[in-house]
Amino acid sequence: MPEKNASPQLGPNPTRQEILAHWNPEDKAFWEKYGERIAKQNLWTSTWALVLSFVVWTLWATVAAQLNQVGFHFSDHEIFTLAALPGLVGATGRLVYTYMPSLLGGRNFTLICTAILIIPLVLLGSALQDTSTSYDTLFWIVALLGLAGANFSASMANIGFFFPKSQKGLGLGINAGVGNLGVSLIYLTAPFLLGASFGGLFGPPLVTAAGKEVYLQSICYFWVALIVVTLFLIYLFMDNLPIPKQSPKSMFSIFGNKHTWLMTWIYTCGFGSFIGYSAALALLVSKEFPEVSFAYAAFLGPFIGAGIRPVGGWLADKLDSGSKVTLVSLIIMLAACVLVLVGIQHHRFALFFGAFLLLFLMTGFVNGASFRMIPYIFDNPVHASLVTGFTAAIAAYGAFLIPKIFGWAYASFGNVAMAFYILIGFTAITIFITWFFYVRKGAGMRC
Repeated sequence: MPEKNASPQLGPNPTRQEILAHWNPEDKAFWEKYGERIAKQNLWTSTWALVLSFVVWTLWATVAAQLNQVGFHFSDHEIFTLAALPGLVGATGRLVYTYMPSLLGGRNFTLICTAILIIPLVLLGSALQDTSTSYDTLFWIVALLGLAGANFSASMANIGFFFPKSQKGLGLGINAGVGNLGVSLIYLTAPFLLGASFGGLFGPPLVTAAGKEVYLQSICYFWVALIVVTLFLIYLFMDNLPIPKQSPKSMFSIFGNKHTWLMTWIYTCGFGSFIGYSAALALLVSKEFPEVSFAYAAFLGPFIGAGIRPVGGWLADKLDSGSKVTLVSLIIMLAACVLVLVGIQHHRFALFFGAFLLLFLMTGFVNGASFRMIPYIFDNPVHASLVTGFTAAIAAYGAFLIPKIFGWAYASFGNVAMAFYILIGFTAITIFITWFFYVRKGAGMRC
């Protein structure tokens, strides 16, 4: 007796293109027979490409501290401006990249936006070998690095269409959470790559005043090789789903919905804190605890925050309530932020760093659980995708704003306390928003 088809629209032996053309993950039979395998292939390939995007986006932070030690001559203002630039460009680029998978196809645009990363890496690898390279030249190269941060919105807008609603939390959590691990990966590998000559393949080293040889270019060229391999993986294992193309009217329709702005606020508190603290933590340690050697521990916070993000999505699915997971995580996050400030004020590094690790842990739960809320708030999957991309874009400005807030506090008050008062206040408001609109009895929203 012939096997029953998973979809009445498909023949007994459909091609991959026919399956994609009739994509319906909410159909259990279709999902089990065809959809799950294809969705997971796309998920894992997309996730690895996103890991590389986060590596490139935060790569400059590992280079900036080395510049003046090897013969460059930039002011603190120039260094900090360059450090903030990738966050600014990446966040702004997300506003555009959100819509590209529906226009060009998920696989096609993943190929394009990943291949683009090779350009600034090669340019930067060359520029870093010449200490006469001007600030203006580095400014434009580092700005191009920022495009890597925009890839997140395209990746999330694409991968969400592959999964049924019941598994979107875990699927999006894996894509985003493992992708975020690129931040910790670059911090973890940078100390080793700086000392790696690769047999002189990438050129001679620069030498510090202490006589240490440093290969700044190795940090760039090493990742170029991995990106080239990844392009082949994208071509082989990703697909272009027939994602509905958004008209300008549908694109702007999300802005008239209050939940777009509420979820943007909530996700900014989670991801904005994650990426902003990732960019600023090493600098904060050097200012407050100069006696502590932090180079090999800088990866821990981003590693914990990114690694736990899929668990946040999974837990939200398991409890059938992303809002409750988000609320509890925000409350703990607020307490951790207060303890970080206490650690600074009493100059207790163990308390400071332990509280910061707890803070990173909670950002991961918030990020995973809050993204799971969006498909339940916005029943239209196209609107959910647009809101996901928009919230991710705005939240990414945390990579620019948090370091700037720290710098402003030091310049204005001589200490960082005011910056933490602002961040604590922001978190407290986020807790109220989450409770009032999504958790309290009578909120009228089950998400």
